[in-house]
Amino acid sequence: MTHFFRAAVILWIVLRYGLDELVLSGFKRGWVRSLRRVVTIGRSLDEPRGRRLRQALEHLGPIFVKFGQVLSTRRDLLPADIAEELALLQDRVPPFPSEVAVATIERAFRRPLAEIFANFEHVPVASASIAQVHFATLRLKTGELKDVAVKVLRPGMLDVIEKDLSLMSMMAGWVENLSEDGRRLKTREVVGEFDKYLHDELDLVREAANAAQLRRNMAGLNLVLIPEMYWDFCHPEVIVMERMIGVPISQTERLRSAGVDVRQLARDGVTIFFTQVFRDGFFHADMHPGNIQISLEPGTFGRYISLDFGIIGTLTENDKEYLAQNFAAFFRRDYKRVAELHIESGWVPPETRVDELEGAIRTVCEPYFDRPLKEISLGMVLMRLFQTSRRFHVEIQPQLVLLQKTLLNIEGLGRDLDPDLDLWSTAKPFLERWMVDQVGPRKLVDELKAQAPRYAKVLPELPHLLHRYLHERTQEKHRDDLRDVVQELQRTNRLLQAIIYGGVGFVVGLVVLQLLVRYRLF
Repeated sequence: MTHFFRAAVILWIVLRYGLDELVLSGFKRGWVRSLRRVVTIGRSLDEPRGRRLRQALEHLGPIFVKFGQVLSTRRDLLPADIAEELALLQDRVPPFPSEVAVATIERAFRRPLAEIFANFEHVPVASASIAQVHFATLRLKTGELKDVAVKVLRPGMLDVIEKDLSLMSMMAGWVENLSEDGRRLKTREVVGEFDKYLHDELDLVREAANAAQLRRNMAGLNLVLIPEMYWDFCHPEVIVMERMIGVPISQTERLRSAGVDVRQLARDGVTIFFTQVFRDGFFHADMHPGNIQISLEPGTFGRYISLDFGIIGTLTENDKEYLAQNFAAFFRRDYKRVAELHIESGWVPPETRVDELEGAIRTVCEPYFDRPLKEISLGMVLMRLFQTSRRFHVEIQPQLVLLQKTLLNIEGLGRDLDPDLDLWSTAKPFLERWMVDQVGPRKLVDELKAQAPRYAKVLPELPHLLHRYLHERTQEKHRDDLRDVVQELQRTNRLLQAIIYGGVGFVVGLVVLQLLVRYRLF
């Protein structure tokens, strides 16, 4: 019943905001239009369609808001009016009352607000689907004052997310049961991954830990700034972090007027992405424009500022290796190697013919090489690849869903900053260097250095370990010999028992026979 009620609410909001008009505007049957008018008596479609879509997503809740955020980065796939409205979902979701935020802070830290902050701005600076942010001045134990940003979780989020995810899981089960494509796409596993990441976002301490890890990883790159976390003031519902000062990356004209090289900025963004993915296997997976700013401060001019670390993607060493080899093969246009990698990794059935898969991949990708980003629609490429994958029964890897989403975010950012950016040639040198580092002498030296403490501990113990091994082998051999002797004795005993019992029986039989003959009973 809960699922049915939620589905009814979703349908009602879709009709109430006239989203059916976006889909059924060309539908000619009069009775369908009449039915929709009856169901939606009193609705008004005077507002623009983009605004109605944004408002509907806001009413549907955080999962749908995040869906709108992803869509907002794909201006090449959306009409301009809809893209502009969906962009407002990135940091302009209606805030919840500041009194609720203050109550949450005081409950989390068990202290009055005035004892924690010297100043607290009650009007939030940003409001998103999961939480909202207030600027404040933190009073440290030493008496020092620090400008900070305070992130407060929206109240009642867990119940809303649980209901929507439960509905999505049920629908994913239907899709898998009714569709072969649904089973191949592993829709339930994909929803499970989405479930995990959304629940991770509801624990702000986890977000703080993610930020700390990214800050360490990016420390030597000098391309991106990550805010410092104040751990004495981190709680699952509230985190306090260093206040970052920057210009939203979407304000490209303001950045140009300030002297920022936006074309270099686009290339830096690609470098940051591939470094996080292939060097660290730990990447910011929510890189929409609302979470990215650019510093104009003299000491850090032109650097990225990353915010909101609730969604982080991770890759195993095997994932990184196969992805890097696939990218490198794509850049070399070695489609045969791409096909072989898909078979080796188990992404396609082992009986797949390499030459057929190679030809299909070449057909999809070859037309897009040597074109600037403005002429490439990654959405179209992915759609063509999906059609090809269905033919060859490619299994979608759920652990790579976040990587695919982030790659779309990067493409959207790159297109806004530099439409002439060649994504392929920008990334190719990085991946080639990474591959050399993975298989070359430097990788061997790094591995030996990493394992040196372990070897230093084990080497002095080798004589003892060898002696114990030989002793145990000797004892094991003796145990085996003894077991063989015991088994042989047991077999001998059984044979002797059989002979004795047989002899006794034979003698007894003869005696009885003689008695019977003597007394003429036989």
